[in-house]
Amino acid sequence: MRLANLLAALPLLAALDCMAAPFWGAKYSAPADTPVEALHPGEFIWEGQLEPEGPVVVVVSVPEQMAYVYRNGVRIGVSTVSTGKQGHGTPTGVFTILNKDKDHHSKTYNNAPMPYSERLTVDGVALHAGGLPGYPSSHGCVHLPSAFARSLFGITRRGTTVVIAGKSTAPRSVVHPAVLTPVNAVTGSPKSDNALGLLEDFRWEPGASPEGPLALVASAADRRLIVLRNGVEIGRARIRVDNAGVPLGTHAYTVLAGSSSGHPRWSAVGLPGHAAESGDAHDENAVERLHMPKDMSRRLYPLLEPGTTLLLTDAPVLEHSTGPSLAVMRSGLPEGEPGGAAVHTGNRRVPAPIESVRIN
Repeated sequence: MRLANLLAALPLLAALDCMAAPFWGAKYSAPADTPVEALHPGEFIWEGQLEPEGPVVVVVSVPEQMAYVYRNGVRIGVSTVSTGKQGHGTPTGVFTILNKDKDHHSKTYNNAPMPYSERLTVDGVALHAGGLPGYPSSHGCVHLPSAFARSLFGITRRGTTVVIAGKSTAPRSVVHPAVLTPVNAVTGSPKSDNALGLLEDFRWEPGASPEGPLALVASAADRRLIVLRNGVEIGRARIRVDNAGVPLGTHAYTVLAGSSSGHPRWSAVGLPGHAAESGDAHDENAVERLHMPKDMSRRLYPLLEPGTTLLLTDAPVLEHSTGPSLAVMRSGLPEGEPGGAAVHTGNRRVPAPIESVRIN
């Protein structure tokens, strides 16, 4: 009898547990024609029906305190957010979602509820439902309206790209990001040297990480393309850059669903503040100036599926590089992450729309 009573009470207990988490922000989307600048703290626009399928990219603008959601290159959502307050700034850069937890509670902040949590860094920075006072107020996470966070949670996956843009000018150089530290797939310990040999044009080791989301990082400064799968390096290649004296800028590309003539279709996120000091405008075709060994491309192209991300930067990323740190493609490696940030925005404007491009 006691067991029967307990079983009968479970739905009620579950309901009480759900009620324990506060509900933040508006319950419903604002009208689709609402100007973005007219949204009040806690308000959002969600039009998921505009593009029902395809990979998702999230762009968070720290100066604007706004988040923009694109699916297969089409903007389907925009929301007010609250990022890290002074002393707990939200790191900027290009990230991928490491894991998701619908009912997450913070182990650091007194078991505080963080519903629809989507973690971006190994030290806990995440997108999740939270307070939205109209200014940066979090301890580093990106707070979203509860209804918006729920909708976003439903369309993302592990490996989804999230771009967080700050307010400073783009960096000139970066340290080697932790995510690019070559990792031994068995022991998890960094290798001492993974540089290409003098006569090596590329290295391809897909067995080092047989499955998981793919991410590519291309550096014009180092003339290198580095391929990561599930956060582990599986290949790198020397690349040639046309018009090497002209900066490429900083761009994040994502493979879209659908293809043309056997080539994957990509979208380019124009990162605010990415342009060179010369003031050149965003060039979504910058990636077409890169060339890799054909033997490498033949191995890589079959792996380019919807959601694959490519980060293109003028900054160096190899192990010997020095300078301010750049957060790129963090994927939860065992060892620590660099502090600071390097993908920045120089003014308070809506992030540029995503332009469709194709890599040949």
